[in-house]
Parts: sequence; C-alpha cells; structure tokens
Amino acid sequence: MTGVLSNWRGYLELTKPGVQALLFVSCASGMLIGSDFSPPLEVFFFGLIGISFLAASSAVINHFFDKQIDSKMIRTSERPLVMGNITDKAAISFSILLYVVGALMLLYFTNFLTWILTTLTFIFYGFIYTKYLKFMTSQNIVIGGLAGAMPPLLGWTAISNTIEPNALLLVLIIMVWTPPHFWALAIYRVDDYADAEVPMLPVQKGVPFTKQHILLYTVLLIVATMLPYVVQMFGEIYLISALILGLIFLVYSFRLYRDDTNAVAMPTFAYSIIYLAALFAAMLIDHYIYL
Repeated sequence: MTGVLSNWRGYLELTKPGVQALLFVSCASGMLIGSDFSPPLEVFFFGLIGISFLAASSAVINHFFDKQIDSKMIRTSERPLVMGNITDKAAISFSILLYVVGALMLLYFTNFLTWILTTLTFIFYGFIYTKYLKFMTSQNIVIGGLAGAMPPLLGWTAISNTIEPNALLLVLIIMVWTPPHFWALAIYRVDDYADAEVPMLPVQKGVPFTKQHILLYTVLLIVATMLPYVVQMFGEIYLISALILGLIFLVYSFRLYRDDTNAVAMPTFAYSIIYLAALFAAMLIDHYIYL
C-alpha cells in the first residue's frame, strides 16, 4: 500500500485515465438514459465506480502484455512498466485489487448481469484482444472496438437489469466511431507501429488506404447516429446535434483524405474525442427535455 501511495501517478497512468474519462461519460449516459428519470443514487455511484474499476483493471493488464511493444514506440516508451517505475508483480496485484473491489461493488449494488457483461468485457480486452487479436489482422481496431463500445450498455444494464435494443444502438455508435478515431492516431504514429510490428491498418495497407476507410467509417457513423432518432429514442435536439457534429467530423476526415502531409491526423483524432463527448451530452439534454 505504501508503494502505491508513493507512486500514485504511475499507478494512475496504468489505468489509462484519458480512456477512463470517455468511459465515464458513456457509462453514466447509459445509466441516465436507461432510467425513467433518475437512477437510484447508490446504484449510479457504485455501479459507475465498479464498472470503471474493472475497466481500469483490464487497462493495467493491457500495459503488462504490451510492455515490450511500448518500449519500441516513442509515444509509450515512458510508461511506468517500461521505465521500471512499477514492477510487473505490483501491476498485476494492482489489477487484481481493482477487479475484486469493482466486482464486489457490481454484485452488491447492481446485478449479476452487469457483473457478467463487465467481466466478459474485461477478459475480451485485457486478454483476448491485447494478447491475440491485435496481432492477427489489420482490422484489429474494428474487432477490439467492441470492448470500448460496451460502457453505455453496462451502465444501462446496471439500472435496468436487461439488455435492451436501444442500449445496443449506443454500442453500435461507439463501435463505428472507434476505427476512424484510432486510425487517425495510427496514421500520425505509423512509424511507431511499424517499429513495434503491430499490424495496424496504415502499416499493413498503407496510409492512403487507411484515409479512405476513415472517410467511409465517418459516413457510416453519421448514418448510425441517425438510428436513435429513427426509432424515436431521441428527438430533434439530438438529431440536429448529431448532424452538425457528424458533418464537422466528415470535414476533418475529408481534409485528412486530401492531405499528403498527414498534418490533419492529430486534429482529426482530437476532434473525434470532442465529438463523442458532445454527442452523448446531446443525448442527455434531449432525453431530459423530452422526458
């Protein structure tokens, strides 16, 4: 415990706090949208913390398995396990602690279904994707995106104890958002991924091919974000917001497609984060105005 307190920044980095922030937003949105007005406070709080702890636990496992890869990439070469600031044994112990505490919260304050789904997501991302699927195909992000798309469904089931079609639409939106989001970063860091021998799309198929796919997936994303309006899950506020946000994303994607220098790659990546947060904010605003 003393080691954790003295090196808390390193342990915090192992949990991937930037990723956790988006997870928090989408998971909380699933909880709020899945409730009639407002979820029970203890279910909302401990459910959100429990899901986040399991996600953080799988992030630590990801750091552990990716240690050798991270050492070869400029972007990740100063991560705690690579630098030796935290030992492998300490990281695994930290991951186990996060999982156990989070699982107990989910089992006690939410329901068995939420614990099962969150645990399956933990296994899929922390072990199956990180250890195997990432290296099997250049479409690794498309497949691995399922894990990152689960938080709104997990939040929804924590409240409702059911898997509902509307919750699956939120999963679909994040799954379609994930490829253009990560491929923009992969274009910017293509040499890093090549050095680490990670078969990302721009490494395997080339940057121009990846840009075409980013543009295609951005169009698909705009279509996917229309579905909640079509099924009357949300109203006009969401529709207008989704269209505006999507068209801006399309402009970034088109500029990236036409850019020979890849200078637009990181701005596209940055906007994709703003896009997702703003989209879920629009969902919540629409949900409570039309409730």
